[in-house]
Amino acid sequence: MSTFAPKPLIPILTIGLLAVPLLASQQPPAFSQTGLHGWETESFKGQTDYQIVKAGDQPVLFAHARQSASGLGWEGELDVQSTPWLHWCWWVSTTYPGVDEASKAGDDYPARVYAVASTGFFRWQVQAINYVWASEQPQGTDWPNAYTSRARLLALQSGDERLHRWVAESRHLIDDFKIYFDNPDPQIQALALMTDADNTGLAARAWYSDLLLSASANHPGCPVAPPENR
Repeated sequence: MSTFAPKPLIPILTIGLLAVPLLASQQPPAFSQTGLHGWETESFKGQTDYQIVKAGDQPVLFAHARQSASGLGWEGELDVQSTPWLHWCWWVSTTYPGVDEASKAGDDYPARVYAVASTGFFRWQVQAINYVWASEQPQGTDWPNAYTSRARLLALQSGDERLHRWVAESRHLIDDFKIYFDNPDPQIQALALMTDADNTGLAARAWYSDLLLSASANHPGCPVAPPENR
């Protein structure tokens, strides 16, 4: 199984699901507790710089893409029936004005979070939802990935209006896979995130809090302080 929706259409981060038994009811490793431990990195083009920095007294993930595209992924057998809500916060410093995000040339986002479900035995048999901070696509819209029909993009935020602040996000994973893939029982086995700027040739900085799975729709809250390196 590939953790990321193809960009381009190649399998990456495929060690794990077909080789190692997965444990249910896992939480993805918390950046605030264990840093980057437990997260696998893979490059599409160059290396986005990922490091742990502080937002006040809370550790968060900092991502800096400079004409690059690499992401972080975690694989585990999520018990989404018990914990269907995915919560996180992100802070974005810039977008890519004028980009055509429905095209391969415009498949860049200052911040994105993936949920990936397995649909078969083979690693390429997946469905992926990309929750993105869009530059041009309106907030709330969705569209197919420019490389594959196995991935759908959803603009949770768009443009510059909410830049330079923490923004809280909560998504019901089962509902989203039912809506966007007609899949009412998704076997979600990976989460990932990426800040990329390889197609636009530009640069972007973003910060991410922990990704948290929960039985509750109530968001646990964002860091109070601004992040370092902003």
